[in-house]
Amino acid sequence: MAKPKLLVIELWQLGDLVISTPFLQAASRKYDVTLIAKPFVLDLHKRLWPDVHVIPFTAPWTAFHYKDKYRIHKWPWRQIFSLRKRLVAKHFDVGVSARWDPRDHLLLALLGAKQRLGFPRVKSQIFLTHPLGRPDPAAHQYEYWRALGQALNLELPAREKILLPKKARVGREILIHTGARQAVRVWPLERYGRLATRLRASGYAVQVACDHDQRDWWVSAGEKSVAMPGTVPQLLELMDRAGIFIGNDSGPGHLAASCGVPPLTIFGPQLPEWFAPLHPAAQWLEGKPCPYKPCSDYCRFPRPLCIQDITEDEVFAAAEKFARLHLDSK
Repeated sequence: MAKPKLLVIELWQLGDLVISTPFLQAASRKYDVTLIAKPFVLDLHKRLWPDVHVIPFTAPWTAFHYKDKYRIHKWPWRQIFSLRKRLVAKHFDVGVSARWDPRDHLLLALLGAKQRLGFPRVKSQIFLTHPLGRPDPAAHQYEYWRALGQALNLELPAREKILLPKKARVGREILIHTGARQAVRVWPLERYGRLATRLRASGYAVQVACDHDQRDWWVSAGEKSVAMPGTVPQLLELMDRAGIFIGNDSGPGHLAASCGVPPLTIFGPQLPEWFAPLHPAAQWLEGKPCPYKPCSDYCRFPRPLCIQDITEDEVFAAAEKFARLHLDSK
């Protein structure tokens, strides 16, 4: 007997997509699942949810700058209409979105899903057949996926009980990734440089990875083996060698968690209780207090005090303790 068809929408960034993993894995056992997400979904699905059909799509309203979000005359209308025609023909039984975003809910309706589940906002329940109550405002983003799972009679574990894949080879290397999509989430590079030096002086092997625009700084600082992963497969290759991960509140930390690598995250404007990586051993340093936090990365100050006021000594103390816990006992 054919499985019912489920359409899942997760249009945002790498970390957001990785957080959906337990839901997608559970749903694929009961449904024929199709997932719409940014193009890196093509590199993730074989590793994380091989039974899910994936369709790459970059929604124009997910751009960071407001001026880029709503230049409607520049939206890829031909691609949007082609996507709609393709998906309407699939006759989805159910469509879901874990975001309380009216644009997602309108898209579910336009794509023709018979039942549409989501968390309404500003009257977007008109696009949903099954509007759901939002989890506690202080809850982790994963709780939205758990609520969807409950509505579909799927069993999703509590966050602290998520089962992670066993690594074929457990590494002892510390992977430090200094990049982030938004500059306000980047802890200062000179402090990362001194952190790497101090960890090496403590006897640990350290691999530094960075974004493209950070490489020149690392080279000038004398880092001889800095990696610059430009794709998800390149990131995964680094994760497979790592014993622990240290980095900013960004996609690579979530990816590390999904690979079974314990992450230590340096948070800035976002809240750990909302977006900490899904690993039972995950730890973090919370950004310093700010009257506008969380600010969705639109900082109102000349520099992001929340992350830049976290000191080198604070991070080193946490990192050394984290390394002892996960590397020295092996």
